[in-house]
Amino acid sequence: MSDARLDVRKTYKLLINGAFPRSESGRSYEVTSAKGAFLANAAQGSRKDVRDAVTAARGAQAKWWNATAYNRGQVIYRLAEMAESRRDELAEHVALAEGMNSRTSQKTVSASIDRIVWYAGWTDKIAQVLGGTNPVAGPFFNFSIPLPSGVVGVISVQESSLLGFVDAVLAPICVGNTVVALASEARPTPAVLLGEMTSSSDFPGGVLNVVTGLTGELAPVLAAHEDVDGLDLSGVTFEVGDELAALAAGSIKRVFRPHEKESDSSLRRLRAFVETSTVWHTIGQ
Repeated sequence: MSDARLDVRKTYKLLINGAFPRSESGRSYEVTSAKGAFLANAAQGSRKDVRDAVTAARGAQAKWWNATAYNRGQVIYRLAEMAESRRDELAEHVALAEGMNSRTSQKTVSASIDRIVWYAGWTDKIAQVLGGTNPVAGPFFNFSIPLPSGVVGVISVQESSLLGFVDAVLAPICVGNTVVALASEARPTPAVLLGEMTSSSDFPGGVLNVVTGLTGELAPVLAAHEDVDGLDLSGVTFEVGDELAALAAGSIKRVFRPHEKESDSSLRRLRAFVETSTVWHTIGQ
């Protein structure tokens, strides 16, 4: 009797509204390692999948913002705990996807987990840093209060499959937005694994939605969607970014494009999808 057997090859699914559906199109595509070896199958998302993800993000945004800043920080910190417990699995996928050795991939995972903790710490500090009281000549208090833009579409960095994804999605989430992220087309599995961890990290369904597939097919749909309030173009070239920014202008979205030498965890990224609301309040009678 032969001991030979066929490998059980996993197909990584989408993350939409806290569930893990296959693409409604039924399509999938092969994901290969940096050396060209078969790694896994990934769901090839469709236009409808993007629209479903935006609907889920819109439905979750009010609940996420109405949670206390302290609670949002706890939820994000719980994601760091889950990533720490599965760090070896994450490191294996990062190593295969990006062609790293084991030691380098472990360092990348450590940096990603540390970055999650960093964003968890920002949830109850963003109001003090970006808001404040304003001097006025009259019997009034005048406050500037930072508010989230709403639903943010993220085109993830193509090369940095985990650390770049963490920065792109957690910056808008920690300030109260919900996110629809297009994972790296060629290296989606680390992002999908992190998305899976949100299901046991107390994230409300719809706060983070991850769609895998062909960036060229899905990015224009996300950019043009009228219920998306902001767009992060970190994962596309300058020329493609111009085209997507033009599509985003049709519904007056905020657009974030990182500077070439800018730190991914800069305050500018946190500020990118925050609106400032001015409130006047009378003093005395």
